[in-house]
Amino acid sequence: MRSKLLLALGLLLAGCGGGEEVVVTSQPAAAVELVAATNTPPATAVPATSTPESEVEPMSPANADVLFIRAVPTGDGVWTFHVTVAHPDTGWEDYADGWDVVLPDGTVVKPTPDSPFTRLLLHPHETEQPFTRSQSGIAIPPEVTAVTVRAHDLVDGFGGQEVSVDLTAVSGPNFEIER
Repeated sequence: MRSKLLLALGLLLAGCGGGEEVVVTSQPAAAVELVAATNTPPATAVPATSTPESEVEPMSPANADVLFIRAVPTGDGVWTFHVTVAHPDTGWEDYADGWDVVLPDGTVVKPTPDSPFTRLLLHPHETEQPFTRSQSGIAIPPEVTAVTVRAHDLVDGFGGQEVSVDLTAVSGPNFEIER
């Protein structure tokens, strides 16, 4: 009986009790069911050994999204990328401040070694959404056939929608290669 009481208490502490009634039967712990006070069908209980809320990583609120890429080869292994980004810029305190071209090994291609991004965005675009900005002179090693483009915002960092670009294709999901 004590183990059933502890299991019921664990379920309540795990967030299962909000407006619900815990029904503990004489069946094994795996058969404990939750019955909502509104007579909705019972749901299987979450084991009391679930990860505590303090150990769950929060979802990233990052919201600088790459919507579309137009990539143009301009020379031997050198490209220009035209990147369309959407972000709910609110002004100088929160705006999309850059985007990167990332090689498969994680290397970020930058115009100069001290650049923070492949393309630094110097001001908010709150009245121009989505917006497209370009960067030329992006050197891609000849053995690299695909890159990923990601956007960064001042407050939340990276984590929004990224676009993978197959440099050997003519087009693909959210990108085109202009040859």
